[in-house]
Amino acid sequence: MFRGATKITLDDKGRMVMPTRYREQINELAQGKLVITVDRDQCLLLYPLPEWELIERKLMALPSLNATARRLQRLMVGHATDLPLDGHGRVLLPPELREFAQLGRTGMLIGQGNRFELWDEARWNERRDLWLKNEETMTDLPSELESLSL
Repeated sequence: MFRGATKITLDDKGRMVMPTRYREQINELAQGKLVITVDRDQCLLLYPLPEWELIERKLMALPSLNATARRLQRLMVGHATDLPLDGHGRVLLPPELREFAQLGRTGMLIGQGNRFELWDEARWNERRDLWLKNEETMTDLPSELESLSL
């Protein structure tokens, strides 16, 4: 399970060093192979290859005549890019995906269980603060969350 928020820096070539605490797990789970794709929240999703393959199979099994399913397939599978960890634990983020997420020099890598989210640091801070502010006024929880105790 990937968890935690880590500030990262991109070098001039668009490479990101994967935090040391995740590298061994990524090597064990996926032989150092990650897949990156876009997310609707204008961040990037990074999956260990085996986890991505499960998601990809589910996406491609959606009905092709459903416009929403096709749109999701086009976005997520269409932008999916293999990212091997190099010998220094770095991954090269494609320019198109960096542009999509408006990634600057600094970002936030957010562990989300079986995957990571990669955000531009300023956008992450803005969204996080907005979500925390809206949490105070959230009254209409989905039924699945009503029994959740934190």
